[in-house]
Amino acid sequence: MDFLSGNVNIDAGSQHLCESVFVRLCQIVGTSVQVAIRRETADIREMVRRRVADNDDVIEMESGSIREGFRLKGSDIDYMNWPNNHRVIWDMSQSEHYYTENKTLILSESSESPPGFTLLELLTPPTKRKVQSACVLMNDRLYISSSLYKQRSQTHLFPGSITHGPCESGELPGGLEYDIADSFACDFWPLSASYWINRCHFWPDRQVVNEIVRNGCHFVPIGHPLGFHEHEEWRISFSLAEHKLVHSMNHCQFLTYGLLKIFLKEVIDKQSDETNKLLCSYHMKTVIFWVIQHNAVPLWSPQNLLASFWVCFKLLLKWVYEGVCPNFFIPENNLFLSKVHGSAQKKMFLELHGLYEKGLACLLQSPSIKSYITNVLYNPRLSICTNEDRMISECDHDKELFNEIYGNTSHFPKNLDHCIKYLHTIELMMGEPLTQYQVIMLQKTTAIILQSTAFTLHNMYTNTGLNKQMYIADRMSCHMLKLAAKFGCISDMMYIAMFYCKTFRFREALYITEMIKVKLAQPGLMYQKHVDPERYTEAVGGQSWSTKMREALAHDIGFNVHTCYINELRPEQQSASLLQIPLFVLLHFVEFLCYRHIDTTLAQTALEELQVLVHHDQGLYVPEIFRDISWEILGICQQMTGNFQAALYSYQQSLTQFQSNKIQNVTLMRIQDLHIT
Repeated sequence: MDFLSGNVNIDAGSQHLCESVFVRLCQIVGTSVQVAIRRETADIREMVRRRVADNDDVIEMESGSIREGFRLKGSDIDYMNWPNNHRVIWDMSQSEHYYTENKTLILSESSESPPGFTLLELLTPPTKRKVQSACVLMNDRLYISSSLYKQRSQTHLFPGSITHGPCESGELPGGLEYDIADSFACDFWPLSASYWINRCHFWPDRQVVNEIVRNGCHFVPIGHPLGFHEHEEWRISFSLAEHKLVHSMNHCQFLTYGLLKIFLKEVIDKQSDETNKLLCSYHMKTVIFWVIQHNAVPLWSPQNLLASFWVCFKLLLKWVYEGVCPNFFIPENNLFLSKVHGSAQKKMFLELHGLYEKGLACLLQSPSIKSYITNVLYNPRLSICTNEDRMISECDHDKELFNEIYGNTSHFPKNLDHCIKYLHTIELMMGEPLTQYQVIMLQKTTAIILQSTAFTLHNMYTNTGLNKQMYIADRMSCHMLKLAAKFGCISDMMYIAMFYCKTFRFREALYITEMIKVKLAQPGLMYQKHVDPERYTEAVGGQSWSTKMREALAHDIGFNVHTCYINELRPEQQSASLLQIPLFVLLHFVEFLCYRHIDTTLAQTALEELQVLVHHDQGLYVPEIFRDISWEILGICQQMTGNFQAALYSYQQSLTQFQSNKIQNVTLMRIQDLHIT
């Protein structure tokens, strides 16, 4: 039974329909400009992190749909971590590329494993304790057990996290799910995927192929359920290669991939409870990879969008009928082997075939797409503009850019040497060919590093008794913070205020907070994602992104936990792996700390404003994910004024919030210090 035969008849009306769906997908998935912003800002973050990483660091790489450029509702955040001082090799000859004094070598042994899976033999002594503790002896050789390593790697990053496949998974406030996989890196392309290189005739182009091969692969801790060594085996991960492939798609191909993901979630998964977990978005990705590479769609365009989707759907139907979904890199690895078989496979096929028989009308079952199809059917003369430049306003474009920049500038140098390494890396990158989005991203990154450097330098010379060095360090720190404010946005001025507060220049700090409040009160302000588009455009429309960032943008404040910004928050910084504080909470906090030394009445006013904000804000200025630290700061202020009952209530409220900042132990310590029975 050949489901790939036959063509979808695309007439003029159908082209109109395709254009309507194209517009809708640009709204849901993003225009090519929005997708480019998401990818290119993330590229800069990863380039900076990789270049400053020390040998004993853990490398973090974002993967999955977010990294690919999607921002679909329900998309999860995926991360892969691996120790920088461990490397997997495929044969012993590759060991000559490493200095084994500072690299632990691991040998892949796949002779007894199913395609796409392998055992990892430890060749040299590990430097990570969890690697050593995950080793098992087999045939007089030490192998790293995937199941044991996964157990040792569980950090329970947030409350309620569970093990899911090779990952630690959980959910953040707002329903955002995350997956974190601890892995090992390999700098070499696997021999079992070598045929893929020769298969790339039409797509991807040779430059992309060479880059993919040059970057190697990874190994994630999960074995094949039908393998001989399920608990010891590791799966070969092509995550890095996959996002390179997705990035090499044209926008119509990417939108078709997005439509497949939407179709899976809103149509296929709604057919029955028995089959709604059999297929996943990875299968959709595999489908479109094969369709593009086999040149099954001669022309990817807005007018051909639905025909492209239909070719992909027919291939998926064929795979379910045969019970075989070939991995794109290692086709012998059947992704359906342990899930899509038996009665479940038959039921899944019947459901998909029922959708197939309806033709493109099956898309009417998708709530996200339905109205855009019916609008065209009922209004065949409807004018549709597929010009992407007209789909997104200047304000929305800026909001996308600044939101991505904010989410990708979490860099936290550990010490002064690390700060200098960051600055040197940024200096070198400025001389490289960068896109316009990457330039502004690097500019904001520079501001973040200058702020960390300023406080790190100050803390090094505090209480040393070396007055001249303290004076020089102070001047340098002030200069760096003022420079960072010119590179950054309104909220970056808070670092100057915190520095003045920390160095007992309270009036200077209050002068800065007043300046910040004036800027935050302007009607064209863009705070996080909150903005009045008309007033924003009226205030800064047509100006450079640097000017817009400096004059109209504000966001919440991230603290580098390796250096102290506010003495009163030192315990929280020492406890947290990441400390994020809402801007308006921090503003009132700094005002309270400064006014305590100048005017107790105004200090009480600042405290009351903070209390109203924390008690009554509905998520506008105090996001749910940062409410733990917000209640904590309110409690600290109340405790400092001697109002211990109010402080106790605030600390208790902090404990009931989602612990995104992981400060609960410090909160409990502060409650004990109140001595209230």
